[in-house]
Amino acid sequence: MLSVALRQKLSEFSLEISFEAPPGVTVLFGGSGSGKTTVVNAVAGLNRPETGHVALNDRVLFDLDRGIWLPPHRRRIGYIFQEGRLFPHLTVQQNLLFGRWFAPKGAAREDLDRIVTMLGIAPLLSRQPGDLSGGEKQRVAIGRALLASPDLILADEPLAALDEARKEEILPYFERLRDEVKIPVLYVSHSAAEVARLATSVVVLQDGKVQRQGSAAEVLSDDRVMPTGVRAAGALLEARLKRHHPDGLSELEAGGLPLFLPQLRQNPGSLLRVRILAQDVILSRHKPEGLSALNILPGTVQHIRGGNGPGAMVSLKTDAGRVLARITQRSAKALELEEGIHCYAVVKSVAIARGDVSGKIHGDAGSKLGETP
Repeated sequence: MLSVALRQKLSEFSLEISFEAPPGVTVLFGGSGSGKTTVVNAVAGLNRPETGHVALNDRVLFDLDRGIWLPPHRRRIGYIFQEGRLFPHLTVQQNLLFGRWFAPKGAAREDLDRIVTMLGIAPLLSRQPGDLSGGEKQRVAIGRALLASPDLILADEPLAALDEARKEEILPYFERLRDEVKIPVLYVSHSAAEVARLATSVVVLQDGKVQRQGSAAEVLSDDRVMPTGVRAAGALLEARLKRHHPDGLSELEAGGLPLFLPQLRQNPGSLLRVRILAQDVILSRHKPEGLSALNILPGTVQHIRGGNGPGAMVSLKTDAGRVLARITQRSAKALELEEGIHCYAVVKSVAIARGDVSGKIHGDAGSKLGETP
C-alpha cells in the first residue's frame, strides 16, 4: 500500500492531497495542470513539498514533520517518463542492464530473460535507441525500470508522445506489467481510455485537490466527474465473452444482458471491460423495434444533469451496470425523463472500438463475475 499526503503552493493553485494506492495500477487522472506530475515527482523525490509524507508499506520515503527525506536514489522507485530517455550510446541490452546497477544488494532480482520475453524486445537487444520506434523505446524503458528491482513504479503519461497506433501497440504491455509483475504502479494520465483499460483504482485530481477516488468502473461511470470534458465521458461495464459468431460479431453477457461487438481477439469465457461513450448512447421510453442497433439495455434513470449548453448527461441504472447517455436537454424534456423513469439505452455495435475492450483485471473491486481465466 502506497500512502501519500502532500501540501505545496504552486503558481496556479495550492496542492493539497491525500490518498492511498492499493496494489495494482493506480491512475492519477485529470486535465493538464491539475497537479498530477507534481505528485509523482514528489513521490520520486524530484521536488520537495512544503509538508507531507509518503510511505510504501512500512517504509517511510519522506515525512517532513519527522525530518525524514530519502534522496531519489535510495527510494527504490522506477520512473518511466513520457519519452524513453534511453542512453543513446548504449545498446538496448546495455540500457536494460544499466537498471541493475541501481538494484540494492540483496534485493530480489528480476530475470532478464523473463522481462525481455514479457515485453517482446528480444529482437531489439543489439540495436541502438536511435533505431527504435517510440513504442519500442517505451518498452525498453519499462524493462530498465523493472530490472532496477524497484518497490514502486511511476509512469508519467508514458503514452503522451505516441501516436494512436503506437499507443495501441504498447498498452498490452502495460496490461501485462499490471497483471504479471507484483509491483505497485502509480500512473499519470489525462486519457479516459487509458484509465478504462489499465486502472485498478483511480484518483481524480482537479486544481490540486482529490475530486474522486475509487475503482475505474465507479469513477468513469460517475456523471459528476468529467475531468477531461463531456466528450470523453462514458461508462465501464464488466462482461463475459460468450461466443464468436460467423457473421463477424462477438457476443458478450453483462449482468445477464447480451452485448454484440465487432469480433474480438479474446477467447470465449474471458472476462472483459467494455467502455461505452456517453455520446454513443441514445435513449428510448419504449422498447425499440425495427432498429439496426443490436444492443438494447433496459434500465432506470438515476440522474439527469444539465450543462451550460444544450446538452444533458443521463445516468441509467441497468443490470449490466451504470450507463451514461449524452443527449440534448430538449430530448430529455420531450421524453419526459426524470429520476425513476424506466427507459432503454441503445448502443450501436460498431460504435464500440476494439481499443475500448480490454481484459478485466484480476480482483477488480465490486466484481461479481469471478476471476480472470
